[in-house]
Amino acid sequence: MSEAHGTAAGGRIKLEPDFDKSGGLVPAVAQDAVTGEVLMLAYMNRESWEKTLATGQVHYWSRSRRELWHKGGGSGHVQIVKELYLDCDHDAIVVKIEQVGGVACHTGRRSCFHFRRLKDGEYEITQ
Repeated sequence: MSEAHGTAAGGRIKLEPDFDKSGGLVPAVAQDAVTGEVLMLAYMNRESWEKTLATGQVHYWSRSRRELWHKGGGSGHVQIVKELYLDCDHDAIVVKIEQVGGVACHTGRRSCFHFRRLKDGEYEITQ
């Protein structure tokens, strides 16, 4: 059991994501801080984590472009950090955010999770 696992609720310890566990990247879920809606899933490396902490705006690692990505840096749809959570193994992040402009998805929708699977196996577009 790590020191974190033995700490009671309200206790304070120093932690950071375990970037070594998965080749330098950890999944990061962006969640609306007010509604709890899941807006997107992306990945962070140490550089994007540190840039997020330093600026208060979310930065990710783009796996396709292989570069640091300031979410909304070009469109203005930035994500302002309200709270950060690590999971119990320190290898996944939840970022509770304020989504400026209301659009998190590159398709122009609020959430990247806009395909709901129906009982017949087809998907409904929800936004």
